[in-house]
Amino acid sequence: MSTTVVRASYVIGFDGADHVVHRDGCVVYAGDSIVHVGSSYDGPADEVIDAGEAIVGPGFIDLDALSDIDHALIDTWHASSDGLTWSAEYAAGRRAAVFPLEETLFMREYALTQLIRNGITTAMPIAAETHSAWAESYEEFAGVAEIAGRLGLRMYLGPSYRSGVPVVRDGARDVHWEPELGEKGLAEAVRFVRDFDGAYDGRLRGALLPCRIETVTLDLMRATARAAEELDCLVRLHCMQGLSELRLLREWYGRHPLDVLESVGLLGPRLLIPHALYLGAPETPFEGSPDRLAALAGIVHCPLTTVRYGDALQDFDRYRAAGVNVALGTDSFPPDMIRNMDYGNNLAKLVTGRLEAGSAADYYRAATLSGARALGRDDLGRLAPGAKADLVVVDLSGPRTGPVDDPIRTLLMNCSGADVTTVVIDGRVVMRDGVIPGVDEKAFMARAQAYFTEMKAAYSTRDHLHRPVEELFPPSFRPA
Repeated sequence: MSTTVVRASYVIGFDGADHVVHRDGCVVYAGDSIVHVGSSYDGPADEVIDAGEAIVGPGFIDLDALSDIDHALIDTWHASSDGLTWSAEYAAGRRAAVFPLEETLFMREYALTQLIRNGITTAMPIAAETHSAWAESYEEFAGVAEIAGRLGLRMYLGPSYRSGVPVVRDGARDVHWEPELGEKGLAEAVRFVRDFDGAYDGRLRGALLPCRIETVTLDLMRATARAAEELDCLVRLHCMQGLSELRLLREWYGRHPLDVLESVGLLGPRLLIPHALYLGAPETPFEGSPDRLAALAGIVHCPLTTVRYGDALQDFDRYRAAGVNVALGTDSFPPDMIRNMDYGNNLAKLVTGRLEAGSAADYYRAATLSGARALGRDDLGRLAPGAKADLVVVDLSGPRTGPVDDPIRTLLMNCSGADVTTVVIDGRVVMRDGVIPGVDEKAFMARAQAYFTEMKAAYSTRDHLHRPVEELFPPSFRPA
């Protein structure tokens, strides 16, 4: 078993209760585990990585981690996005997957390499089902598991499933239901967890990942709760993220999403809820209390995506004060956890009017310790003896970084994912000096651009008005 020492001007250790900073420190790992963190180390070493003027910290934990080519570039600036939702006609009879499996798996690999580039070492994936025939499949995620295993990522994963799909019907938002597809999807997800939980030396764990709450029937939610208990796995369900969701659930069930979750047996310590923005009624969405969320494994706060769609959590400190475990997700491209923390820090100031709100330290905890807590892991999200050797090096020596003060505040304010140089997962260097072994960057970029172009063109096929791409996505400025 080889021993590696990583030295840097700042090492973010863990004292058993919280992160601590070792100035001119080091972290030592042997095999897949950390054996020492401190200011000095005189023991034997097979390799020494001198990171210089840099931060070495625990790898980031992203519980809504983008695993496709993101659509935010084309749908975050529309006054109305009805044209980007399936038409009822398309859902009922003409729907088909835009890409063959081979291309879909390329897209997954491209996305997973982006996670590594941004210092994300543990991820729970999220992707748009818009371009699929319905949702994700066992076959597809068996391929994702192989890619994650090859790249060395630590992942909690499983194929998404749903009973219905959002559509535009007669010019209004609605849901097209095919409950039997949701049941089939859950069966495939359960099979996936049984087949892949613990694979690749334990780096892969299974999870049940149904889609948005308004696309899952009550029966499917109940079945998901039973399956999660039987499998002893986590469930992640997006909810409280849109006003249309609140209105639909009140129209169908006369209830708020939290009441729905409680009625089907999901509101408990196995559940992760991305977003969780709207705690009140549709008319007063921010007036509810976050207290009931304290019973969950956690919420997954996604400030980067939330602000791009014109919203904000109200507010980060209030949720934490109520005992809610607030973890983080990027849910967008780039999956830049550093920018994500910075956006969250600034949004917290904006919505509260307090400069001290949403501190850099608390957001760093959310990206590390809170993510680990959500997963029930005390060996992740920290650099301490016995923890997994998951760590990230962020360079501080570049000319764009500027003067360094407190390393965590400097990280959020002056750095980005582009400053991540080296990433270690489970004791394996999965990126060194910006290079991921086996990845041809130029070829990946060219293929990703072609994929994106085809993905964008497919929106016209699904549009309820059959508008051309040029009308759906006009340029910022007219061509010269």
